Amino acid sequence: ELYKVFYHVAVTLSFSEASKQLFISQSAVSQSIKVLEKKLNQPLFIRSTKKVQLTPEGEILLKHIEPAMNLIKKGENQLLEAHTLNGGQLRIGASDTICRYYLVPYLNRFHKEFPNIHIKVINQTSIECARFLENGQAGSMNTRVINEFHDVFVASRSAFPLKGSKLALEELLRYPIMMLDRKSTTSEFLHQVFQKSQLDLVPEIELSSNDLLIDLARIGLGIAFVPDFCIPKNDEDLFILDLKEQLPSRQMMVAYNESLPVSQAARQFMDML
Repeated sequence: ELYKVFYHVAVTLSFSEASKQLFISQSAVSQSIKVLEKKLNQPLFIRSTKKVQLTPEGEILLKHIEPAMNLIKKGENQLLEAHTLNGGQLRIGASDTICRYYLVPYLNRFHKEFPNIHIKVINQTSIECARFLENGQAGSMNTRVINEFHDVFVASRSAFPLKGSKLALEELLRYPIMMLDRKSTTSEFLHQVFQKSQLDLVPEIELSSNDLLIDLARIGLGIAFVPDFCIPKNDEDLFILDLKEQLPSRQMMVAYNESLPVSQAARQFMDML
């Protein structure tokens, strides 16, 4: 409080103006400055009948107090804005695939509607993103389903002339399978599908990007396992393999930690999804 009073007097160079800005009496302002000067054991202002001036010591102090006051003001504004849609921050953790193939149109729309909200996206696997949320604090995870999709096997028409054939999972193992590495939920899911049929899946290529898997499938290096929403529409080089066994569908979810306060921006974005 003493530094706050000092700041207002130092900026306005007027005890009466500072008292108006702080909504306290002029004598309270004067008393606060005296207490601060006594505390620091040196004069901060030169008082004359006509004007107030900073002493060299007062000028040194102002250089440090001004940025501190601005930081406090900025912090207050950020907290107040976090509960409106005029500012604040929206922080999202999502995998590359979900960001690129699912979130971009929503981020575009959200940014156009609320241009003052700062958007921060952290790219990690879905498992890592969930871990970030859990590490926030011990609290239950709240989830909402936002989309349902299927994973498919895609291959080059020229390299794998299998269009029109129905393949069993066992027959698929004769071909080079390309998939995401073991750190991903997609990889976990496919290994479980094969294990349920008592089959051991040994992929030919494991990568960390679905985009790269699609590129390699296009040049005929193998058959790629990717979510259906990643495949470019009307791709003349690729086709989706027809399987005898129906693979279970998967759900895309938005999750947040209930023990952490959810900003207005985050709620708005989740509603948009």
